[in-house]
Amino acid sequence: MIVALLNQKGGVGKTTLALHLAGAWAAKGHDVLLVDADPQASALDWAEQRAREGHPHRFGVIGLPRETLHRELGALAKNCSHVVIDGPPRVTGIARSALLAADLILIPVQPSPLDGWASAEMLRLIGEASQFRPELQSRFALNRCAPRTHMLRDTLSALADGETEPLRSTIGQRILFAEAIQSGRLVDEMQPEGIAANEIQALAAEISDLGLAPIAPAAAHSGHPA
Repeated sequence: MIVALLNQKGGVGKTTLALHLAGAWAAKGHDVLLVDADPQASALDWAEQRAREGHPHRFGVIGLPRETLHRELGALAKNCSHVVIDGPPRVTGIARSALLAADLILIPVQPSPLDGWASAEMLRLIGEASQFRPELQSRFALNRCAPRTHMLRDTLSALADGETEPLRSTIGQRILFAEAIQSGRLVDEMQPEGIAANEIQALAAEISDLGLAPIAPAAAHSGHPA
């Protein structure tokens, strides 16, 4: 399956979620490739830091911030069962290419009305892409959540009213995520039985339960322009 994390609003933890989802699926024995399609190249920076610190290889990370991503991904991912695309922080040709490549669009948002409103353009693009690819799925992923707050409940309720539903699993606001990324690690390497690691495992499992097919030999989709 190919999962693209996209949102035109920056600062929602997109790269952190992308890296941790890739790590969770790799820990289950899947061959995983993370595609850094963000010109800021934060995932590549993480991979370089991981290599400098001497941490063991867990999954591949490549940079591909190009509008031809959906055409090139097939050859690059032919030996992988799971691909995670860390998309750009705004709507660009690269984001449209990721829409054509993916089976699932994951939209990270924080529990705030502003984040929901900022996702309107991305939802419009998903709607356009769905006309050419009706099998395309999309979900919101609630990130950096404070537990048991009115804002979280209100945001979940508001998102549930749209065509793109929120996943049940949410990720808390935890300093451990920042510490892990800074050191080239993942939270399950720092606190294997910790709350953060369990949240990531639950999110990865819920996405897996959506029933997205493993990547076929042709891998990415060619599609029509979104």
